[in-house]
This record gives sequence, structure tokens and C-alpha cells, in this order.
Amino acid sequence: MSATEYGNLVYLVLLGAVVAFWFFAQNRQGLNKTLQQAAIWGLIFVGVAAAVGLWGDIRQTGTPQQLVVEEAGRVEVPRGPDGHYYLTLMINDTPVDFVVDTGATGMVLTQADADRVGLPRDETIFFSEAMTANGPVRTAPVRLEQVALGPFEDSNVRALVNEGEMHVSLLGMTYLNRFARMEFNDGRLILER
Repeated sequence: MSATEYGNLVYLVLLGAVVAFWFFAQNRQGLNKTLQQAAIWGLIFVGVAAAVGLWGDIRQTGTPQQLVVEEAGRVEVPRGPDGHYYLTLMINDTPVDFVVDTGATGMVLTQADADRVGLPRDETIFFSEAMTANGPVRTAPVRLEQVALGPFEDSNVRALVNEGEMHVSLLGMTYLNRFARMEFNDGRLILER
């Protein structure tokens, strides 16, 4: 914790102690009732704190997942709570999460995802450069042996590994253009071949 956070914590503890002292001083006559009310408020506080702390996990559980409709030869992806579309592709039999980025030219892997799919770091050479919203980053061109999205399988797919910090891999237009139809409709991304 930083000095500012410690200061805030001390302030809140002192404020809580003053309020508790005042509360008990005002209610001296019915101390048993006061302790019951304090316990109830304490449980409410703990419940709210737990809900706030677990909100990310709760929201992740409710995040819509991709739906593969095989008989029609299409994939439907619901829009996530943050407004983006997320897909999970199998690369070399390893699931990799992507955010769909129609503003990105290529498929761009994070270094962690490149490691997971078996691309050796010593063979990844960062000699090309890409322009991002945060400025230029170095990239390494690679080829992915096998890429699958539901029933759709491709081999020898070009991609880039980003040397910079990324939280999730990007699925750009070079991969999305492999589909005969790409449509955004009613909060869904529809891909068909």
C-alpha cells in the first residue's frame, strides 16, 4: 500500500471509531439492542464488500459465449458486456481467446498465447513494425499450422506476434476475410462460409 492509501485507511478507521463511539454513547440504555443493530449493519457491510469484490467473477460467468451453428455453416457471437465480440479459436489444438478487431489488419497474438500454441521464442524474430493506437510496436510474422473456429478449419495461417503488452489476442481482417459473409446484426456477429 502507498502512503496515501495508508492515510486514507487511518482516516476511515478513525472516522468509524468516532461514529461507533457516538452511536454507543447515544444508546447506553439499550446496549443489547445496540449490539444487535451493529451486528446486522456489520453483516450488511461484509455482504456488500463481498458482492463488490466478486462482481468481476459474477459478470464473467454471465458473459455470453460464442455459438456455433454447424448445420447452417455459420458462427454466431453475441456482443460482450463491454461492447466487443470475443471468439475462441483452436490453434494447434490449444484454445486461444481473441477480441474481434475489424480495425486490425492481421491476426495478432500476445506473446503468452504464442508460447501456449507452441511457437518457440528463439525462432520468433521481431523485425516488422505495426502502428497501433499507442504508437508503433515491433511484431514477428509467424505461420500457424492449424486454426479452427467451430467447423471451419484452416492451415498455414499467417499471423503476427506482438512484442508489446497486450491483454488479449486480436482477430483482424486477414482472418475474417476468409468468411464469405460477415454481418453485425442485433448485437451478434455472424460469420458464414
